[in-house]
Amino acid sequence: MSVCKSCPWTRAGARLLLSVLSLTLGGWGQSVWANDAMDTLQLHGFISQAWVVSDHNRFFGPSSEDQGSFQFTEIGLNASIRPHRDVLLAAQILSRRAGGERDDMRPELDHGVFDYQAYADATTRIGTQIGRFKNPFGFYNQTRDIAFTRPSILLPQSIYFDRTRSLGLAADGIAVYGEKRIPLGTFRAQVGAGRPQIDDDVSATLGLDGHPGELASDTSFIGQVLYEHPTGNFTAALSAAEVNGTYESSLPGLNDGQMRFQPWILSLQYDQEFWTLTTEYAIRNVALQGFDAPGVDFDIAGESWYVQYLRRFHRDWQWLLRYDVLVSNRDDRSGRWLEARGNGPDHGSYARDLAFGLQWRAHPRLLLSTEYHYVEGTGWLPNQDNPPDETQKYWNMWLFQASWRF
Repeated sequence: MSVCKSCPWTRAGARLLLSVLSLTLGGWGQSVWANDAMDTLQLHGFISQAWVVSDHNRFFGPSSEDQGSFQFTEIGLNASIRPHRDVLLAAQILSRRAGGERDDMRPELDHGVFDYQAYADATTRIGTQIGRFKNPFGFYNQTRDIAFTRPSILLPQSIYFDRTRSLGLAADGIAVYGEKRIPLGTFRAQVGAGRPQIDDDVSATLGLDGHPGELASDTSFIGQVLYEHPTGNFTAALSAAEVNGTYESSLPGLNDGQMRFQPWILSLQYDQEFWTLTTEYAIRNVALQGFDAPGVDFDIAGESWYVQYLRRFHRDWQWLLRYDVLVSNRDDRSGRWLEARGNGPDHGSYARDLAFGLQWRAHPRLLLSTEYHYVEGTGWLPNQDNPPDETQKYWNMWLFQASWRF
């Protein structure tokens, strides 16, 4: 399969995925394969291409110029196999471009885990995952890259930031999970410890990209408790994390510093046959400390929430209405303090997004989507696409996306 002549996805991605599985499976030996493990092998993939058009600010490339931007592409290949009834090996290779350069399309390991289920009966399940696991963060984070699992082309940006996507996506370490079914409902829990992925997007958002040095992740922690009613109509979850990082400076006069990110997210969803109401609320503490340089150290608390109504009609159609609010600093909701310090316009500290979306499953493997956003503020715009002093407070955006899975 060749998707794009300029994208090295097909051959490189396949080689990487097979290498991951081969290395993981290598220690099981001949006896494992004698148990027909190959019968459990599953291979799946997806391709998504979007067209983004905005009237002022840029999003995922030059969306406000000429004919818009086609620089939002997602291509994935995933595989899983059970060499033993209590063991699952799973991995996904992802090639993604969201603005930026063509090199962003290089295939990377999205997740790859050795999953051992230590105990299971009719009502209880306990297990552990070792490797690169997806962070249990809100309702959508663990499946956010697959268009068929998202309610819209863009997830609520106040909770699921694309501008700092690498930080919340996955971690290299170990996670323990459990599930318990009782007459009152099902309880699930997962806690993990490891090193999160930190790319240049995080440094740019924290304002460290202008300083010579490198931001690296330290051991961090994440956990989620989820409850589901026996009817499946009501789901609630509480997610929390402590994400740590160290910035090693190479600039005289700027000390090495520490990053700390502590989000708490409450997620609620009520689901009926033809409609779903979802809301999530988050408080996020973000701090840079130890630099001892003017304008670098800070410690602020942000706030995010959204309300989303999704309506299914006919058999293959659904529409969505969502209001999404982001406040970067609860003590500076209007952004006046941000602007007074010379860190950009006031509207860069918040965003209020009214969105309407429409999806059509034209085929079990083909999803066609469109959505419109009317936004006040630029609090979640990617910095690499928009110099802060050139942004507009009020702006509109259309997105169109075609997604194929196999």
